Amino acid sequence: MQLRFNLVVGASLTLLVILGAVFAPLLTGLDPILDADLMKAEEPPGAEFWFGTDLQGRDIFTRVLYGARVSLAVGIVSQCINSAIGLTLGISAGYWGGWWDDLVNGLTNLMLAIPSLIFALAVMAVLGPGLSSLLIALGLTNWSWTCRISRSATLSLKSLGYIQAAQTVGYGDGRIMATQLLPNMVGPILVIATLGIGSAVLSEAALSFLGLGIHPPTPSWGNMLTDARETIVIAPWAAIFPGLAIFVTVLGFNLLGDGLRDALDPHMRTRRA
Repeated sequence: MQLRFNLVVGASLTLLVILGAVFAPLLTGLDPILDADLMKAEEPPGAEFWFGTDLQGRDIFTRVLYGARVSLAVGIVSQCINSAIGLTLGISAGYWGGWWDDLVNGLTNLMLAIPSLIFALAVMAVLGPGLSSLLIALGLTNWSWTCRISRSATLSLKSLGYIQAAQTVGYGDGRIMATQLLPNMVGPILVIATLGIGSAVLSEAALSFLGLGIHPPTPSWGNMLTDARETIVIAPWAAIFPGLAIFVTVLGFNLLGDGLRDALDPHMRTRRA
């Protein structure tokens, strides 16, 4: 069987980040907030501090690990919200059609016309900074593609025989959508979800960098980059390692999404066979 490079590498990078976040207390004995020592501020990477220390003498390796918890939580939860909204609107629009389909299509086109980061900034400006506001802002941002995909899948599935059979035996619309349509579009929705998690991680870092995301002293890759601006010349490692963490995480989820797309696409399987 031919090795799927994207799937293997993407899954490995994603698993590495997840394990680092989950087992952060076991991988480092330091606290990301309280263990600050100004006498050891801006120390370069070495045996004692693998990633060096920041302006306040905190271990950057520890803060990167704990920052992964925030980034992954924001990415996964916000994408779950996006998927729930997109699936609900897309499946219902494709199944019912009519004025509801026109309304959902118009709303989807409107959301696609607005840059996602600008929309998130507007929501954060109204709700204020913080984790809950960040989850809401990113959760309302990128549901349009899920909606488009689920609507298209519903339009192609609803005329098939098993859907008509379900209607004949008395299944209600909600039951048909949940038990007959949704399971048959899990593949493409899973792919778009993995890509969306990477995008959400990047957006969280950007919003935190701008001061609208996670507030210090709670470690976040974005606010770590903000703090590192002051010492970028004399202590570049304070910006390099959070930046690398963002790069590896987004790359891992993107490769995982590409790998899942290739693995779930019957045309790709036929071509490789």
